[in-house]
Amino acid sequence: MKSVATVLVQNLKAFGISHVFGIPGKAISPLVLETERHEVRYVLCRHEAGAGFAAAGFSLGSENLGVALGTSGPGGTNMLTAAAQAKADHLPVLFITGHPSMKNTGRALGQDSSLFGTDLVKLFEPVTLMSARVERGALFQLYFQHALETAFGIVKGPVHLGIPADVLTEQVQEFELEFPSCSVAISTELDRILPLLESAQSPVLMLGKGVHTASAYGVVRELAEKRQIPVMTTPGGKGSFPTDHPLSLGVFGLGAGTNAYDYLRSGTDLMLMIGTKLSDTALTDFSPPLYPEQIIQFDCDMAYGGNSPVPAIVVNGNLQQNLQRLLERLPTCSGKAFSVNVSLAAAATETASFTEYISGAQTMRVLRKKLPGDAVVLSDEGHHSLDAINYFDIYQSGTFLYDDDFGAKGHAIGMAIGYQLAQPARKVVCFTGNSCLMMHGTEISTAVCNQLSVIYIVLRHGKINRIQNEGGGLFETPLDAAEFGRSLGATAFHCRNEAEIESALDFALGNSGPSVVEILIDPK
Repeated sequence: MKSVATVLVQNLKAFGISHVFGIPGKAISPLVLETERHEVRYVLCRHEAGAGFAAAGFSLGSENLGVALGTSGPGGTNMLTAAAQAKADHLPVLFITGHPSMKNTGRALGQDSSLFGTDLVKLFEPVTLMSARVERGALFQLYFQHALETAFGIVKGPVHLGIPADVLTEQVQEFELEFPSCSVAISTELDRILPLLESAQSPVLMLGKGVHTASAYGVVRELAEKRQIPVMTTPGGKGSFPTDHPLSLGVFGLGAGTNAYDYLRSGTDLMLMIGTKLSDTALTDFSPPLYPEQIIQFDCDMAYGGNSPVPAIVVNGNLQQNLQRLLERLPTCSGKAFSVNVSLAAAATETASFTEYISGAQTMRVLRKKLPGDAVVLSDEGHHSLDAINYFDIYQSGTFLYDDDFGAKGHAIGMAIGYQLAQPARKVVCFTGNSCLMMHGTEISTAVCNQLSVIYIVLRHGKINRIQNEGGGLFETPLDAAEFGRSLGATAFHCRNEAEIESALDFALGNSGPSVVEILIDPK
């Protein structure tokens, strides 16, 4: 017989989970102590939301379960935004919160997380795929198994278990769960769409964030090349297809250039939408003159299936498996090779403006020139992301990640930490802004204390997102990001021109710890 906390950590270690993230507290202290005993590294974060973001980054980088620990009461409520972000990103993260005592529930308890206080189970319900309280040790194995199977279902996402302190110490029979296998769901619609693909004269692929979630980069590229189909992405799908590929049209939607728009305006008869739920950011300016004659929508999450402005065939199920099955049956295009690509770096040069500030376009050109092609860039929410979407070239699929759905400011700061711990040999970069840094910038201290070589590029426009002066979006006293980074122990730089950016990146790329590179961008 062993405690629930012991059995839980033993299973996490057996799953290959090397790190968990959180802030300690009395209600979860038995679990924190067990991680140390079993050599599962407990990463002390600076805020529970940051811990949740880091756990999501670890899940993304390891393609495994992320784990975030928060104590009862405010420890749990602080993680709600991180859970919502993980749900939007379809990342399997286990959020574990505490409760002072199951035995004494109903009596006056500090940081009560039951229905008599701040009911964390109910609060986590809308931001997770499953939320439950383990009220006694005998239920733990079953609830834990349900949580894992839900997190790794056809639609992946976060789950929450509230485990009271006295349940964590309760003795139970030892067990070892099998890690859930990937769900395979092949659509019955493939026979129907084969002739449409074979007969299409001007098809186009639109790739969304779901391509990242499914790691379907290889099959998507093979499909494009086999049939010589031009490729555009949504803002969240940027990074799923190289922008220097001859078939790349770049991004369509919020913050995008004109290549994809112009191609649609020329007329298309078939659009394959892969891994996108057709949100307003993905379909910005998608008006009747741009509509294709037919849409085929591939996705695992059909909450918005068929939410198309023109007739659509919905292909539901495992994205990668469905595309692979389609490829096996699809003949290679016999026509000549197609080429539509226009370099984003060239576009950046063309639109560069010469003022006392460096422009966003110039900045992205310099960053692309200096950063390794296989560096993973996690782009935060804000005005700076529009520059990255429009001007930052992608050389390898899966090396740029941006959320165009939920968009919690500051989430990429913590996610970069988890991703770096999951892939220590990879160069990890976070594009963030001053408003994001004000919200969750203290997690840079977590990177410092764990000696992580994350490069934080702070693109300082001096305003919140896309709000103009009259909307109250400018900071009256701006943050000095470089000084802020130094105060947390990071090496930091303040840059106003290309030479200063290049010099800072030369150092940062060889630095063994985190670097903060603040770049003053033209706010206009």
